[in-house]
Amino acid sequence: MELRKLSRLYIFIVCLLNASSSASAASHYICNGPLVSMLPPASLESSSQSSVSNAPHFAKINRRDGAGGWSPQVTDSQPWLQLDLRDRMEVTAVATQGRYGSSDWVSGYLLLFSDTGQAWKQYRQEDGVGRFVGNVNADSVIHHKLSHSIRSRFLRFVPLDWNPSGWVGLRVEVYGCAYKSDVADFDGRSSLLYRFNQKSMSTVKDVISLRFKSHQAEGVLLHGEGQRGDYITLELHRGRLALYLNLDDTRLRFSSGRVAVTLGSLLDDQHWHSVLIERFNKQVNLTMDTHTQHFRTKGEGDSLEVDYELSFGGIPLPGKPGTFLRKNFHGCIENLYYNGINIIDLAKRRKPQIYSVGNVTFSCSEPQLVSTTFLSSSSSFLSLPATQSASAGFAVRFQFRTWNPDGLLLSTQLALEPQRLQLQISNSRLRLTHHTSAQQKEEVSTGHRVNDGLWHSVSLSSQGLQVTTTLDNEPSSTIELGDHMEARNSLYFGGCPSLNISGCENPTLAFQGCMRLISINSQPMDLNRVQQGRLGNYKELQFDTCGIHDRCLPNFCEHGGQCSQSWNTFYCDCSGTGYTGATCHNSIYEASCEAYRLTGGSSGFFSVDPDGSGPLGPTQVYCNMTEDKVWTVVTHNSTDPVRVQGSTLQKPYVMKFNYSASPEQLMALVAGSVQCRQEVMYGCRKSRLFNTRDGTPLSWWVDQGGERRTYWGGFLPGVQQCSCSLEENCMDMNYFCNCDADTDSWANDTGVLSYKEHLPVSEIVIGDTNRTGSEALYRIGPLRCYGDKSVWNAASFYQESSYLHFPTLQAELSADISFYFKTSVPSGVFLENLGLKHFIRLELSSPSVVTFSFDVGNGPVVLAVKSHVPLNDRQWHYLRAERSVKEASLHVDQLPMCFLEAPSDRHLRLRLNSQLFVGGTAARQSGFLGCIRTLTINSVTFNLEERAKMTPGVSAGCPGHCSGSSSLCHNRGRCIEKNSGYVCDCSQSAYGGPSCKEEVSVSFDRESSVTYTFQEPFSVMQNRSSKTSSDYRESSRARENIAFSFMTTQSPAMLLTVNTFSQQYIAVILARNGSLQIWYSIHVDRKPDVFSPSPSSLADRRLHHIRIHRQGKDVYLQIDKDMNLKYSLSSDAELISIKSLTLGKVTGVDAVDEEVMRAGSQGFIGCLSSVQFNHMAPLKAVLLNRGSSLVTVRGHLVESNCGTLADLTILHSQSDHSETVSRGKGPLRKASKNNSVVIGGVVSAVVFITLCVVAVMTRFLYQHREAQRDASMKEKEHRHNLETAYRREAAYQAESAYRTELHLHHSSTLRDNREYYI
Repeated sequence: MELRKLSRLYIFIVCLLNASSSASAASHYICNGPLVSMLPPASLESSSQSSVSNAPHFAKINRRDGAGGWSPQVTDSQPWLQLDLRDRMEVTAVATQGRYGSSDWVSGYLLLFSDTGQAWKQYRQEDGVGRFVGNVNADSVIHHKLSHSIRSRFLRFVPLDWNPSGWVGLRVEVYGCAYKSDVADFDGRSSLLYRFNQKSMSTVKDVISLRFKSHQAEGVLLHGEGQRGDYITLELHRGRLALYLNLDDTRLRFSSGRVAVTLGSLLDDQHWHSVLIERFNKQVNLTMDTHTQHFRTKGEGDSLEVDYELSFGGIPLPGKPGTFLRKNFHGCIENLYYNGINIIDLAKRRKPQIYSVGNVTFSCSEPQLVSTTFLSSSSSFLSLPATQSASAGFAVRFQFRTWNPDGLLLSTQLALEPQRLQLQISNSRLRLTHHTSAQQKEEVSTGHRVNDGLWHSVSLSSQGLQVTTTLDNEPSSTIELGDHMEARNSLYFGGCPSLNISGCENPTLAFQGCMRLISINSQPMDLNRVQQGRLGNYKELQFDTCGIHDRCLPNFCEHGGQCSQSWNTFYCDCSGTGYTGATCHNSIYEASCEAYRLTGGSSGFFSVDPDGSGPLGPTQVYCNMTEDKVWTVVTHNSTDPVRVQGSTLQKPYVMKFNYSASPEQLMALVAGSVQCRQEVMYGCRKSRLFNTRDGTPLSWWVDQGGERRTYWGGFLPGVQQCSCSLEENCMDMNYFCNCDADTDSWANDTGVLSYKEHLPVSEIVIGDTNRTGSEALYRIGPLRCYGDKSVWNAASFYQESSYLHFPTLQAELSADISFYFKTSVPSGVFLENLGLKHFIRLELSSPSVVTFSFDVGNGPVVLAVKSHVPLNDRQWHYLRAERSVKEASLHVDQLPMCFLEAPSDRHLRLRLNSQLFVGGTAARQSGFLGCIRTLTINSVTFNLEERAKMTPGVSAGCPGHCSGSSSLCHNRGRCIEKNSGYVCDCSQSAYGGPSCKEEVSVSFDRESSVTYTFQEPFSVMQNRSSKTSSDYRESSRARENIAFSFMTTQSPAMLLTVNTFSQQYIAVILARNGSLQIWYSIHVDRKPDVFSPSPSSLADRRLHHIRIHRQGKDVYLQIDKDMNLKYSLSSDAELISIKSLTLGKVTGVDAVDEEVMRAGSQGFIGCLSSVQFNHMAPLKAVLLNRGSSLVTVRGHLVESNCGTLADLTILHSQSDHSETVSRGKGPLRKASKNNSVVIGGVVSAVVFITLCVVAVMTRFLYQHREAQRDASMKEKEHRHNLETAYRREAAYQAESAYRTELHLHHSSTLRDNREYYI
């Protein structure tokens, strides 16, 4: 075993040395010599020439002979200049120049290459761009170093743009060196077998390289297998490269579920493609051209064991040369190396290791397959004459390939007008339509997904009274004709001319793709004659090339999005990924529980994406928002207590914890939190944590990084102690842990781990429970974290020349930038990053306009969002900008998003090289003055506060969290500033929860009531808040604000009463018919004002919301959301010296009207929620502090949730209603016979209701007792706070204003200057 390991290590080192020597040799490899200057004149050709002195052989760079370069004829619509390098050469760079002494030059061009002068392929640069930037004058030379070299004989320059004041003028040079290769040609019935010297070959490292070209989409390139189950197969399948590799797994050998690693596409294009396979043990790199895929192979072993031989070009059956198990390769292979062995060189020299099957030749045959590309989906067409057929009817054959799901392939007018025949791609299927008249037609369809980019063969023929179409090898489809059919005049391929000639019309779109091998009535069509104008007619075609391009390679869809494409662009299907956007870049989930709270969420399970648009996916956590801090809770697989016995240090007990999130997600979640903690409950009996003699740990836990930790219960890291030692309360002070006392009785070392860099606990190891009577009991709680470090990470900029700088933005293919800002200045740059020519910038360009600009090499792009209100209003505004290879977008607050689609076939990569400037620019001009917070770029949160501490002109943090947003605290909740964020004070609100949005509800019975007694005259309190005379006049007017929600089935009922010491009152009741009544008794000697808004009953088991606002004589009433009313009182007098407010039953009150007294005596049965009277919330006072002298409770009260009860009641009533209706439809004939049954049912119902009442009362008494106990425990803590809060209810507005003013003037002069911009 040791020898085997040493041998593998030796092989690995040798491989590294070989790679190093190869790289060294490559660095000294020079391939940049000029190749055009020595070519003979015949090697330069062109589509045309404007004169003899502008012939193509004058197009050599820096030459002045002739007219100083090549120029085509002015009438040449598709000019080109072609070079024949006389042999295959390796080209590494190109250069262009205009025509000497003229105004003729080319400003943009394409570069094509070919081995034969036909079947051209367009060269594309690193990011898929095919267009080269040319010249700006006639004399300067523009060089382009190729990102990957071209190995070819022929080159063609195709001008796209030229000087608008001149014409096409071109001189060229290409640079490179000679290229030599060993080539083998396989005719589809041949192969090469490389036989080993021994029975089998076992390798731990393999390097296989080759280059191939083919015009077929299927074929085996390489195959080898062994008896133990190993195999390796490299083949072309549907135009893609597929590698099957297995190491010592017999299950995969005999199964049909072999899984291939695929790479590339469109590999049947008759052009050379390079392949490199590198394997070391199970790690494999597969490279095809410029794309590499890394993977780990299946199997149990590390070596590849192949028996007898490797085959290239096919998989022959043993003992039967020339017969193959799978389709063999048809094409050429060159430079085929297997672990350093040149296979083709051995075959050429007829070495005995190589056995040739069939006819393998050593020069590459070139099939004459000339393609043409239809460039436009609206105007491309090819018109060919309908040649005479030897027999009646006609026959058309051709091949096509495309990505588009729709397009016209063929249209022809028939001899019998107005009949015509039309063949098209419709919804990815092939459809043949016979139009017999303008309204009548017959159709047949065949095929499936014919827009898959592969070549498809189609034939269309008429025989007798039938027309038949055949696609590939599928069954034919036939249309019956009423008469013999014959094509008339011309056949239109790919589309129709703009003028309606011979009735040809594009059904939807013209064809956009490639065609080849067109034959009409068995006569092949020479497309070269078409290009020369000697046959047919055409528009928007490109000859001798198929310009199809796979836009899903590489796949720009992120996070597992599925890529699909058309001819011009690609699309990403993000379904089920958890992400959205053009490239599935943006997470649909928030990054933390804190972020969900800011959006108004309440406690519950949420999916969070801790790294946003990063590679980690979302995970589900529980968000606890019931406290001031928002806790994120992540559970694991063992939260119950576990008893351990029989473990030793040599054979310890080990438990690994599997959390509901992956280790990477946990790490991101912990890193983004302010604090994390995890409770460890550890009980022991004769089970020690540490050896009492030498301190050796006997038990420990493992942190998130896999490190062993020996501190327990929240003590400092690295110290082998427990929390009792820190608190100095260990049961035996001679030890640092209770368990180390090693007593026969149970001891406890429970604590909380809070050093967040070590959390969560991934494993626990217990090793001292093997002695008699020894045992341990442990429980590891869930991971709990609070806060989001990014949410309030802010910086304040108060000098225009100041900025924060960070490392260069890494955002070549995609960038998402988001942050909040607030300012009072009209303009300023938020951030900027520059490159040599590229840049990206975000700025406030005017008080109401935000702009996002960038340049990736295609020219500057600017997106702008304009707000209808100024953005420099010192309020927080949210900004998000995104740029990807597909599109760019800008989003500001809730304004409509601005989109701009990226152009196709242009530069994709944003190349930056300077620092990222935040809050300013490199020129120290147009800097931003104000606050920026929560800056996140590509899901990385920038620590603005840390960088601001060391930067002049910038300060950490930003004052005014509350003043910058009006939606943080709801329902009159008060926003209170904190150092890094805010909290909501809900003491003045009828609601609770972190954002004052959770309703406070209580269920009443007939005897229940709540009375809140005002300690001093409320009218006096109400007038304390006056600061100015105008404020005093406003507040002295009589005004009340009442709001509450209720649900009941009782009427009459008392909802709310307000009484004064002067016998005034306000009462809100339900009358006998259930309608709402509002009673205002302002003057004792007058009749009260009574308002009955609607006769409909509100005692209907539904939750109703009531709002009453009085200002002087005017009373405004809102019932639910659909009724808003206004009433007028007989007097605008105010309530003098308010005594109390009562909810529910009212007794012993004099000077109230009889109907109000009747309703008061009936009380209220149901649920009351979120009761607010001015700034006082009586239900919250009851639930938080029953022991207060201000609150009197009679009867039984139960904390409830009116909203939930209402939903349940509605569902129940609906089911009851449906049941009642169905019962009502039944017969009544047997009613008299069922009296006994009815009586029995009534008795049963009475008994059941009695039992339910007893159960409810029992539960209520238990809750009441628990509530009293809790109230007594909290009384001392809450009484002073609540009473103080309620005494200053009316003074809240003035006090808040005073505190704000005090805060603003408390800072130094410099601080005031900073806040001026904020």
